[in-house]
Amino acid sequence: MGRSLLYGAMMNDTNRTDSAGLAALAARAEGASATGAPVERWNPPYCGKIDMRIARDGRWFYQGSPIERPSLVRLFASVLKVEGDGETYLVTPVEKLIITVEDAHFIAVEVARHLEGEEPALTFRTNIGDLVTAGPDHAIELPDVLDDAFTPYLLVRAGLRAKLSRPVAMEVAEWLEKDADGIFLRSGGVRFAGPKGGLADE
Repeated sequence: MGRSLLYGAMMNDTNRTDSAGLAALAARAEGASATGAPVERWNPPYCGKIDMRIARDGRWFYQGSPIERPSLVRLFASVLKVEGDGETYLVTPVEKLIITVEDAHFIAVEVARHLEGEEPALTFRTNIGDLVTAGPDHAIELPDVLDDAFTPYLLVRAGLRAKLSRPVAMEVAEWLEKDADGIFLRSGGVRFAGPKGGLADE
């Protein structure tokens, strides 16, 4: 999306409390994203905390109003990273700003199980359109107990995680395996340790 189209989308978005401010931020983020440089290597000056929030259900808000445009959400998501302090930063070439994340950065809304050679692999689609195959660079974090609240998380990039939606989590639960060492999940040649407490009905 060109800058003029992005500005038009921003200015036409409804219920915007500060559309000009968000449009300016979007323009800087667009410039950063267009460079193709890895965000995790950037270290611009820290410029404080911005009133931007990713809710538990994956929706994005700016100054209390939802960001309705999927293209804007994808743009901002492309310039996020998590640093060693555990905070999530929106990064442009000239600034980095802390945003609020209630749970995970993304939601995994779909999963496909396939084979890579003779090994099973799980490829997830997130709510912003990323395709991520669990493996050495994209770990799956499984909860300690397999119960009704079973909610795995997937490392997407740069410390950013996706929470598996309920339907996706239930699919993944069907692919758990068990041997003498415990419960585990295989994907991309990696064995991810499963619920240490075992099955809920055991």
